[in-house]
Amino acid sequence: MHPTVAALGTALNTTAGIAPSLAGRAAFAVFRRPVRRARIGETDRSPIAAAERGALTIGGKNVVTYRWGTGGQPVLLVHGWSSRASRLAHLATALHARGHTVLTFDLPGHGASGGTTTTVLECRDIILELQRRHGPFLLLAGYSFGSLASFLAAREGARTEALAGIAGVSRFDHLVTGFCRELRLSGWAERELRTRVEHRLFPGEPDIWRRFSATHAPERIAVGQILLVHDEDDPRAGAEQARETARAHGERAELFLTRGLGHHRVITAPAVTARVADFADAVRDRAATP
Repeated sequence: MHPTVAALGTALNTTAGIAPSLAGRAAFAVFRRPVRRARIGETDRSPIAAAERGALTIGGKNVVTYRWGTGGQPVLLVHGWSSRASRLAHLATALHARGHTVLTFDLPGHGASGGTTTTVLECRDIILELQRRHGPFLLLAGYSFGSLASFLAAREGARTEALAGIAGVSRFDHLVTGFCRELRLSGWAERELRTRVEHRLFPGEPDIWRRFSATHAPERIAVGQILLVHDEDDPRAGAEQARETARAHGERAELFLTRGLGHHRVITAPAVTARVADFADAVRDRAATP
């Protein structure tokens, strides 16, 4: 654990013993914002610079978009929490090299986009706006938090031939439990956060813990194929998350499991890039068959 994260967890637990309400507000403030804006990695600069940049506005926030190529049904890639689109640039480049048009974007509060934070619903709305502009997707592929948002979008209006989740979260409440576990927060934190997420982050939204999960209402996701990529040694979102999602979606879901990559390196691993590109090719071939 990073020393800053450990110190933050200690401070929140200490505050909770003295002023529980104040600790709850502080934990919620930390939970709903990216830890920091990730910088573009040196190896990502050239691939992301090759993309055509665009913009759209969601909820009053400017969202920066990226596109490689034109024509045909696009592949849309969705990055994770506290990350940015450039982390997906190598995957985008590999897909473009095989003739795919590829779209991605920086979430609000991330990368070059405006705002300080975002939600899974804002991510869904960005996906729907990109569909409105570019048409239905060949493949909607999300990483980590982006995987959760992609499944929600596919269930709530996004049209795509196939879905892919990389290091994806199956249950929405894992975002809360995982946050508490990472900061080593005591039992007070999860109770406080769940209440604040329900009433402050998503007021008036029904049944968020089931509805926002990747396992919810699989019959409402109209795709023929789902690829779930996960590393067996992922400490942040265990591989059981992928297995749980696969069980929910039945025979159309395929698991591709790796070892030794963890949560972060899985998105740039050559074997994963090749598997996702092969999957996109197969989806395109099937879509072109009368």
